Amino acid sequence: MWEEIPAGTTTLRIRRPPSAEDLIDEAEFADDERLPYWAEIWPSGRVLCDLLAQMDLAGRSVIELGGGIGTGAMVAAMRGATALATDWYPAAIAFSRWNAANLGIHMQAEVMDWGDPPAGVLAAAPYDFVIGADILYEERNGVALAALIPRLCGPGTHVIIADPRRPDARPFVDGMKGAGWGYARDDVPVPGRVDEAGPIVHVHRFGPPPTDHKAPVVL
Repeated sequence: MWEEIPAGTTTLRIRRPPSAEDLIDEAEFADDERLPYWAEIWPSGRVLCDLLAQMDLAGRSVIELGGGIGTGAMVAAMRGATALATDWYPAAIAFSRWNAANLGIHMQAEVMDWGDPPAGVLAAAPYDFVIGADILYEERNGVALAALIPRLCGPGTHVIIADPRRPDARPFVDGMKGAGWGYARDDVPVPGRVDEAGPIVHVHRFGPPPTDHKAPVVL
């Protein structure tokens, strides 16, 4: 099915599966409780797209974590970034590449396991921006991200995670703050469809811990 995603003054018209439920694989779920959340464009993803559409990203490098179809990376590329969309599901990456090509967007997309990221992804670090939307929906996600994100960052990296106030986001945020990361939060109304999480999305912004007594970077 086709879906339109507002992003600033433009709109992404992307193709996605008509039903995430139809993609559930019982064997995958039995193995690691994996569900095809990538097939939906969640409200937090819409907030992230709109935020990125307002930024000048020319010449910057952006990696999207758990990006599903990769709309965040697509918008970043449209704003001039060298963008990489990543997701655990090969099918998500296939849709991401197809949609980017269909829209004429130059963007890379790679399958990535947060616990075992591809060597090429790590070799390209540090990225200027590490972004994600609704990726803190389970405790194990926060644990994995807390270990991965420092490997993708340099002293000037900005980390932006849009989250619909999921309970498991709090331990992640508190852990990052406790580790010395700079932190700020914006509360953003959801554009368009509102799901069961409510009408407000938290946009968490982190800057790496200070080095040489320099202040952490926070957008």
